[in-house]
Amino acid sequence: LAGGIILGVALWLRHDSQTTNILYLQLGDKQAPNTFYVGIYILIAVGAVMMFVGFLGCYGAIQESQCLLGTFFTCLVILFACEVAAGIWGFVNKDQIAKDVKQFYDQALQQALMGESDANNAKAVVKTFHETLDCCGSDIVTATFTPLWKDDLCRKDSLKNLFENTNCHKKIDELFSGKLYLIGIAAVVVAVIMIFEMILSMVLCCGIRNSSVY
Repeated sequence: LAGGIILGVALWLRHDSQTTNILYLQLGDKQAPNTFYVGIYILIAVGAVMMFVGFLGCYGAIQESQCLLGTFFTCLVILFACEVAAGIWGFVNKDQIAKDVKQFYDQALQQALMGESDANNAKAVVKTFHETLDCCGSDIVTATFTPLWKDDLCRKDSLKNLFENTNCHKKIDELFSGKLYLIGIAAVVVAVIMIFEMILSMVLCCGIRNSSVY
């Protein structure tokens, strides 16, 4: 059940419309930064393997098999190590992910405003950001008071965001900090469950061993 829940959460994060709309964008030959998906792929793998390992542990307990329970314990240790690695990766990269996406957005915005090569592609990228996140402009653009509406890049109802400081940089930070927060919670929950299962499997193994001796 825990594996199924983790798998479901991971798949929801993977196919969330906001992140997929942004992270599948392409600016010329440059793909949008998608390192965010690394942690999600780890969760998907861990969730799927947890479901299989869970059945293995249940069957080993029913059959009172030390071999199966030992295998179950070993798999849990490996999965626990993967969860710790995912947690460390998320903590180290939580700020870098949003920073890379903001740089990608700023580059597209600059090309769209300056009329550089492939400006139509850049405008499409910028509009996708604006429509998906309901934002307009960046810290740099807001500071220089660039009239984005003249380039028809922002929705009319979002122009007020320029003056309310709800720009795309802020929205990107909110988006990825929220998603990484969910990944962190899922990783902690899985880690706690795994510790409990490892203790339980050791108790069962000791119980089976003692019963076989007597």
